[in-house]
Amino acid sequence: MSKAPRGIQSLEVGGTLLQALAGAGGALPLKELAARAGMSPAKAHPYLVSWGRVGLVAQDEASGRYGLGPMAMQLGLISLQQHDPIRLASAQLEPLALATGCTVALTLWGNAGPTVVRVAEAPSPLHVSLRHGTVLNLHQTASGQAMAAWRATAQVEALWRQTQGAPAEGSAWLAFQHRLAAVRVEGFAHSDEALLPGVAALAVPGCDALSVAQWALVAVAPRSQWAAEGERRRVTEALVRAATQVRQQLGWLAPASGA
Repeated sequence: MSKAPRGIQSLEVGGTLLQALAGAGGALPLKELAARAGMSPAKAHPYLVSWGRVGLVAQDEASGRYGLGPMAMQLGLISLQQHDPIRLASAQLEPLALATGCTVALTLWGNAGPTVVRVAEAPSPLHVSLRHGTVLNLHQTASGQAMAAWRATAQVEALWRQTQGAPAEGSAWLAFQHRLAAVRVEGFAHSDEALLPGVAALAVPGCDALSVAQWALVAVAPRSQWAAEGERRRVTEALVRAATQVRQQLGWLAPASGA
Protein backbone atom coordinates (compact mmCIF):
# COMPACT_ATOMS: atom_id res chain seq x y z
CA MET A 1 0.00 0.00 0.00
CA SER A 2 1.57 3.30 -1.07
CA LYS A 3 1.91 6.18 1.34
CA ALA A 4 0.02 9.40 0.84
CA PRO A 5 2.17 12.18 -0.66
CA ARG A 6 3.84 14.37 1.93
CA GLY A 7 2.35 17.82 2.35
CA ILE A 8 2.88 20.94 4.45
CA GLN A 9 0.57 20.71 7.43
CA SER A 10 0.70 24.41 8.26
CA LEU A 11 -0.63 25.28 4.79
CA GLU A 12 -3.45 22.77 5.21
CA VAL A 13 -4.34 24.28 8.59
CA GLY A 14 -4.23 27.80 7.22
CA GLY A 15 -6.31 26.70 4.25
CA THR A 16 -9.28 26.17 6.55
CA LEU A 17 -9.43 29.96 6.95
CA LEU A 18 -9.74 30.38 3.18
CA GLN A 19 -12.45 27.71 3.10
CA ALA A 20 -14.31 29.50 5.90
CA LEU A 21 -14.16 32.80 4.01
CA ALA A 22 -15.36 31.19 0.79
CA GLY A 23 -18.24 29.53 2.61
CA ALA A 24 -19.26 32.70 4.44
CA GLY A 25 -19.90 34.63 1.23
CA GLY A 26 -18.67 37.89 2.78
CA ALA A 27 -16.09 39.52 5.04
CA LEU A 28 -15.88 38.38 8.68
CA PRO A 29 -14.35 39.73 11.87
CA LEU A 30 -11.32 37.84 13.17
CA LYS A 31 -13.15 36.15 16.04
CA GLU A 32 -15.96 34.79 13.88
CA LEU A 33 -13.64 33.74 11.07
CA ALA A 34 -11.38 31.86 13.50
CA ALA A 35 -14.38 30.13 15.05
CA ARG A 36 -15.63 28.99 11.65
CA ALA A 37 -12.17 27.58 10.91
CA GLY A 38 -12.06 25.80 14.27
CA MET A 39 -9.13 27.70 15.77
CA SER A 40 -8.43 30.52 18.21
CA PRO A 41 -8.08 34.14 17.00
CA ALA A 42 -4.44 34.15 18.18
CA LYS A 43 -3.68 31.13 16.02
CA ALA A 44 -5.64 32.43 13.01
CA HIS A 45 -4.08 35.91 12.91
CA PRO A 46 -0.56 34.95 11.68
CA TYR A 47 -2.07 32.91 8.87
CA LEU A 48 -4.23 35.87 7.83
CA VAL A 49 -1.18 38.14 7.81
CA SER A 50 0.62 35.74 5.45
CA TRP A 51 -2.42 35.23 3.23
CA GLY A 52 -2.75 39.02 3.08
CA ARG A 53 0.82 39.43 1.90
CA VAL A 54 0.21 37.19 -1.12
CA GLY A 55 -3.19 38.70 -1.86
CA LEU A 56 -5.39 35.75 -0.91
CA VAL A 57 -6.95 37.70 1.96
CA ALA A 58 -7.66 41.43 2.37
CA GLN A 59 -8.58 43.31 5.55
CA ASP A 60 -10.94 46.26 5.47
CA GLU A 61 -9.22 49.18 7.22
CA ALA A 62 -12.45 50.70 8.55
CA SER A 63 -14.17 47.60 9.95
CA GLY A 64 -11.19 45.30 10.44
CA ARG A 65 -13.09 42.48 8.74
CA TYR A 66 -11.30 39.93 6.59
CA GLY A 67 -12.41 38.95 3.10
CA LEU A 68 -10.93 37.23 0.07
CA GLY A 69 -8.28 39.28 -1.69
CA PRO A 70 -7.41 40.09 -5.32
CA MET A 71 -5.27 36.98 -5.82
CA ALA A 72 -8.23 34.80 -4.80
CA MET A 73 -10.33 36.55 -7.44
CA GLN A 74 -7.68 36.02 -10.10
CA LEU A 75 -7.39 32.33 -9.23
CA GLY A 76 -11.16 31.98 -9.37
CA LEU A 77 -11.41 33.56 -12.81
CA ILE A 78 -8.61 31.36 -14.15
CA SER A 79 -10.30 28.29 -12.69
CA LEU A 80 -13.59 29.17 -14.41
CA GLN A 81 -11.75 29.45 -17.72
CA GLN A 82 -10.19 26.02 -17.23
CA HIS A 83 -13.32 24.19 -16.03
CA ASP A 84 -16.19 24.01 -18.49
CA PRO A 85 -19.42 22.99 -16.70
CA ILE A 86 -20.72 21.21 -19.81
CA ARG A 87 -17.56 19.15 -20.10
CA LEU A 88 -17.64 18.27 -16.41
CA ALA A 89 -21.35 17.38 -16.48
CA SER A 90 -20.91 15.34 -19.67
CA ALA A 91 -18.30 13.21 -17.93
CA GLN A 92 -20.98 12.11 -15.47
CA LEU A 93 -23.34 10.63 -18.08
CA GLU A 94 -21.75 7.26 -18.86
CA PRO A 95 -21.16 6.35 -15.18
CA LEU A 96 -24.74 7.40 -14.36
CA ALA A 97 -26.18 5.29 -17.17
CA LEU A 98 -24.29 2.23 -15.94
CA ALA A 99 -25.13 2.84 -12.28
CA THR A 100 -28.85 3.53 -12.79
CA GLY A 101 -29.68 1.40 -15.81
CA CYS A 102 -31.33 4.45 -17.39
CA THR A 103 -30.65 6.50 -20.47
CA VAL A 104 -29.08 9.69 -19.09
CA ALA A 105 -28.94 13.03 -20.88
CA LEU A 106 -27.56 16.50 -20.32
CA THR A 107 -29.86 19.36 -21.29
CA LEU A 108 -29.23 23.10 -21.56
CA TRP A 109 -31.64 26.02 -21.32
CA GLY A 110 -32.01 27.12 -24.95
CA ASN A 111 -33.93 29.78 -26.83
CA ALA A 112 -36.58 27.26 -27.89
CA GLY A 113 -36.64 25.30 -24.64
CA PRO A 114 -34.57 22.70 -22.77
CA THR A 115 -32.25 21.19 -25.40
CA VAL A 116 -30.45 17.84 -25.29
CA VAL A 117 -26.71 18.26 -25.84
CA ARG A 118 -25.31 14.89 -24.65
CA VAL A 119 -26.80 11.39 -24.27
CA ALA A 120 -25.52 8.19 -22.68
CA GLU A 121 -27.64 5.18 -23.62
CA ALA A 122 -28.94 2.74 -21.02
CA PRO A 123 -27.32 -0.73 -20.87
CA SER A 124 -30.63 -2.02 -22.28
CA PRO A 125 -31.53 0.20 -25.27
CA LEU A 126 -34.53 2.46 -24.73
CA HIS A 127 -36.36 3.28 -27.94
CA VAL A 128 -37.17 6.93 -27.36
CA SER A 129 -36.35 10.00 -29.44
CA LEU A 130 -33.71 11.52 -27.18
CA ARG A 131 -30.94 12.69 -29.46
CA HIS A 132 -28.51 15.59 -29.57
CA GLY A 133 -30.39 18.76 -30.46
CA THR A 134 -33.80 17.49 -29.35
CA VAL A 135 -35.84 20.35 -27.85
CA LEU A 136 -37.99 19.18 -24.93
CA ASN A 137 -41.38 20.46 -23.85
CA LEU A 138 -41.10 23.22 -21.25
CA HIS A 139 -43.93 22.34 -18.90
CA GLN A 140 -44.53 18.62 -19.50
CA THR A 141 -41.00 17.19 -19.27
CA ALA A 142 -38.93 16.67 -16.14
CA SER A 143 -36.06 18.57 -17.71
CA GLY A 144 -38.23 21.58 -18.50
CA GLN A 145 -39.68 21.69 -15.00
CA ALA A 146 -36.31 21.19 -13.28
CA MET A 147 -34.73 24.08 -15.16
CA ALA A 148 -37.72 26.43 -15.16
CA ALA A 149 -37.99 26.11 -11.37
CA TRP A 150 -34.61 27.84 -11.04
CA ARG A 151 -34.87 30.44 -13.79
CA ALA A 152 -36.16 34.01 -13.67
CA THR A 153 -39.95 34.18 -14.00
CA ALA A 154 -39.66 36.59 -16.92
CA GLN A 155 -37.55 34.07 -18.86
CA VAL A 156 -40.01 31.27 -18.17
CA GLU A 157 -42.95 33.46 -19.17
CA ALA A 158 -41.26 34.43 -22.44
CA LEU A 159 -40.58 30.80 -23.33
CA TRP A 160 -44.14 29.84 -22.36
CA ARG A 161 -45.59 32.47 -24.72
CA GLN A 162 -43.24 31.31 -27.48
CA THR A 163 -43.92 27.59 -27.15
CA GLN A 164 -47.60 27.70 -26.17
CA GLY A 165 -48.62 30.53 -28.47
CA ALA A 166 -50.55 32.00 -25.56
CA PRO A 167 -49.94 34.53 -22.77
CA ALA A 168 -48.63 33.32 -19.41
CA GLU A 169 -51.98 33.32 -17.67
CA GLY A 170 -55.00 31.14 -17.08
CA SER A 171 -55.39 27.75 -15.43
CA ALA A 172 -52.61 25.99 -17.36
CA TRP A 173 -50.04 28.63 -16.40
CA LEU A 174 -51.21 28.62 -12.79
CA ALA A 175 -50.93 24.81 -12.64
CA PHE A 176 -47.41 25.07 -14.08
CA GLN A 177 -46.41 27.59 -11.41
CA HIS A 178 -47.75 25.29 -8.69
CA ARG A 179 -45.72 22.45 -10.18
CA LEU A 180 -42.54 24.55 -10.21
CA ALA A 181 -43.08 25.46 -6.55
CA ALA A 182 -43.29 21.75 -5.71
CA VAL A 183 -40.12 21.07 -7.73
CA ARG A 184 -38.24 23.73 -5.75
CA VAL A 185 -39.29 22.02 -2.51
CA GLU A 186 -38.42 18.51 -3.72
CA GLY A 187 -35.20 19.55 -5.45
CA PHE A 188 -35.92 17.51 -8.58
CA ALA A 189 -38.64 16.97 -11.19
CA HIS A 190 -40.32 13.86 -12.57
CA SER A 191 -42.70 13.28 -15.46
CA ASP A 192 -44.62 10.31 -16.86
CA GLU A 193 -45.11 9.67 -20.58
CA ALA A 194 -44.06 13.19 -21.63
CA LEU A 195 -41.59 11.76 -24.14
CA LEU A 196 -43.29 8.49 -25.06
CA PRO A 197 -46.11 6.28 -23.71
CA GLY A 198 -44.79 4.04 -20.94
CA VAL A 199 -41.66 6.11 -20.40
CA ALA A 200 -40.88 8.21 -17.31
CA ALA A 201 -38.11 10.68 -16.50
CA LEU A 202 -36.35 12.28 -13.54
CA ALA A 203 -34.32 15.49 -13.75
CA VAL A 204 -32.02 17.33 -11.36
CA PRO A 205 -30.96 20.94 -12.09
CA GLY A 206 -27.37 22.08 -12.39
CA CYS A 207 -27.32 25.55 -10.86
CA ASP A 208 -24.56 28.14 -11.01
CA ALA A 209 -23.20 30.20 -8.10
CA LEU A 210 -26.33 32.39 -8.22
CA SER A 211 -28.66 29.33 -8.04
CA VAL A 212 -29.76 29.74 -11.66
CA ALA A 213 -30.30 26.44 -13.51
CA GLN A 214 -27.96 26.35 -16.49
CA TRP A 215 -28.27 22.64 -17.26
CA ALA A 216 -29.98 19.50 -16.00
CA LEU A 217 -29.17 15.81 -15.68
CA VAL A 218 -32.08 13.68 -16.88
CA ALA A 219 -32.64 9.94 -16.42
CA VAL A 220 -35.17 8.23 -18.73
CA ALA A 221 -36.50 4.68 -18.34
CA PRO A 222 -39.65 2.58 -18.83
CA ARG A 223 -42.24 3.28 -16.14
CA SER A 224 -42.01 -0.38 -15.07
CA GLN A 225 -38.37 0.18 -14.14
CA TRP A 226 -39.38 2.81 -11.58
CA ALA A 227 -41.94 0.50 -10.00
CA ALA A 228 -39.49 -1.27 -7.66
CA GLU A 229 -39.48 -0.01 -4.08
CA GLY A 230 -36.98 2.82 -3.67
CA GLU A 231 -35.89 2.77 -7.32
CA ARG A 232 -36.97 6.34 -8.03
CA ARG A 233 -35.17 7.55 -4.90
CA ARG A 234 -32.02 5.61 -5.83
CA VAL A 235 -31.86 7.18 -9.28
CA THR A 236 -32.66 10.64 -7.94
CA GLU A 237 -29.91 10.41 -5.35
CA ALA A 238 -27.43 9.34 -8.03
CA LEU A 239 -28.35 12.38 -10.17
CA VAL A 240 -28.10 14.72 -7.16
CA ARG A 241 -24.65 13.36 -6.26
CA ALA A 242 -23.42 13.84 -9.82
CA ALA A 243 -24.79 17.40 -10.07
CA THR A 244 -23.30 18.25 -6.67
CA GLN A 245 -19.91 16.91 -7.74
CA VAL A 246 -19.92 19.15 -10.81
CA ARG A 247 -20.83 22.16 -8.66
CA GLN A 248 -18.00 21.36 -6.25
CA GLN A 249 -15.53 21.03 -9.12
CA LEU A 250 -16.58 24.50 -10.23
CA GLY A 251 -16.25 25.91 -6.72
CA TRP A 252 -20.00 26.52 -6.34
CA LEU A 253 -20.37 25.67 -2.67
CA ALA A 254 -24.03 26.48 -2.06
CA PRO A 255 -26.53 23.62 -2.49
CA ALA A 256 -28.29 23.43 -5.84
CA SER A 257 -31.67 22.76 -4.34
CA GLY A 258 -33.52 21.34 -1.41
CA ALA A 259 -32.69 17.80 -2.50
